[in-house]
Amino acid sequence: MRANPVPSDMHPEAKRADDPEADGFDTWAALQKSTDGTRANLIADVVGHPEGAPSVRELDYMNPSLGEDAIRRHLAVLREVGVVEELVVEPGDRIRGFPYKFYRLTDQARALFDRNDLFPEDAWRRQYDRVQKTGEIEELEAMPRPPVDSDG
Repeated sequence: MRANPVPSDMHPEAKRADDPEADGFDTWAALQKSTDGTRANLIADVVGHPEGAPSVRELDYMNPSLGEDAIRRHLAVLREVGVVEELVVEPGDRIRGFPYKFYRLTDQARALFDRNDLFPEDAWRRQYDRVQKTGEIEELEAMPRPPVDSDG
């Protein structure tokens, strides 16, 4: 099961002055970029990940036809529109041979998806859990993630 894009005629609710997302988060751009088939699959894997913040290596395992470079390009697009944020392990805390960058949904994207019934966490978590993982991937899933920056 892969993520289904939003119908092209769906438009997000208009921003209100009291909307916490009125801080520059463009809901329409976020929906447009998020519902591209490949990016929707990546978002589903981010949402389904046990820690909610997979590394590129984990996303590559879940999407083997893409390759790490393509995944990074898609994540860059999603970062540009504020859908995902990068969590980075501080240089002194990094472990050689292990990822130090992880990707999670922003709070604005989670709120947008919830309002539009997209990427429900429980459903994607169950789907992600059904995938048979290698020992390496299970080890990566169990790695601690950097804390979320309260400014981001």
